[in-house]
Amino acid sequence: MATMNISLPDQMKDWVDAQAKSGKYGNASDYVRDLIRHDQERTEKIAEFQRLVQEGIDSGMTDYTMEDIRRMARKDLGLDD
Repeated sequence: MATMNISLPDQMKDWVDAQAKSGKYGNASDYVRDLIRHDQERTEKIAEFQRLVQEGIDSGMTDYTMEDIRRMARKDLGLDD
């Protein structure tokens, strides 16, 4: 495992230390790794959302209202009355 040294303002260091001492994390490194994992997951979700939005734009279905889209989705799911 690689080592990385970072500098934090005192207030941030105190926060990290408090999170580590809360019992949820074994130490400050565990807390920082958890933050990074969550950021990676968030970044991946945003990229997937952007891909889906672009797919929608590329589909040419730009003249539909949100109500039209809901109606089509309900029909596709068999939820029509």
